[in-house]
Amino acid sequence: MGDLPGIVINGASGRMGRMLARVVSESDKARLIGVLERPGHDWIGQDLGVATGGAETGVTVSDDPLELVARAQAVIDFTTPAASVEMATLTAQARVVHVIGTTGFDAADLKKIAAAARHAVIVRAGNMSLGVNLLVQMTKRVAAALDEDFDIEIVETHHNQKVDAPSGTALMLGEAAAEARGVVLDNVADRGRDGITGRRERGHIGFAALRGGDVVGEHDVVFAGMGERVTLRHVATDRGIYARGALRAALWGQGRTPGDYDMIDVLGLSRE
Repeated sequence: MGDLPGIVINGASGRMGRMLARVVSESDKARLIGVLERPGHDWIGQDLGVATGGAETGVTVSDDPLELVARAQAVIDFTTPAASVEMATLTAQARVVHVIGTTGFDAADLKKIAAAARHAVIVRAGNMSLGVNLLVQMTKRVAAALDEDFDIEIVETHHNQKVDAPSGTALMLGEAAAEARGVVLDNVADRGRDGITGRRERGHIGFAALRGGDVVGEHDVVFAGMGERVTLRHVATDRGIYARGALRAALWGQGRTPGDYDMIDVLGLSRE
């Protein structure tokens, strides 16, 4: 077991953090060597299993990333943009694979992550599932096949605790559609409609975000033409799909050349 890649989970108390810890612990391809939380968190110093209401695991929740990253082969990180950017600096220094599932980055954040990727393998994706990444590729193909007579609307639904909108997955889908049509998403995105907005701009890509209950994640890409619609859809019912994808990315990154990768690379899917 000691020769298996050692994995650190950043953000142990979150929904994804708990799921990631469980998936890595149950894996026969990796070891969970540590979990992190922000300084001052109630879980610091506790055994992870006890903190989550279960049996002891032998893994203590830490607020010292330097010590854990120095011993790790990969860090899996579903936290906040600020925390992920800070972690990217540490993983770059240690040449450790950094898998980032965090969403909501701005341009300055992405620039810092790109700089870190010159020194370490970074796999960053708004969604780690196989199905969603297939949906991204399908969206690109359909957007390329249907011209601007077909309006594109992206509708996403998530649980009521999600703090960013549109979701990272919705933005991935929007980027795919924009790329296929040869435009920049920021120039054609309609990310909020309220009041008298005027008629829809031809060629724009619309986003709608729904929040409620415990929805894991639902994404629809609607191509609406005159007299017909084409809808591509993905529904997630188990958050474990994201955790398993993230672990797959962490394992895939071992021994790779430093760079800024995504799940299309990990899954070996065509970008055509």
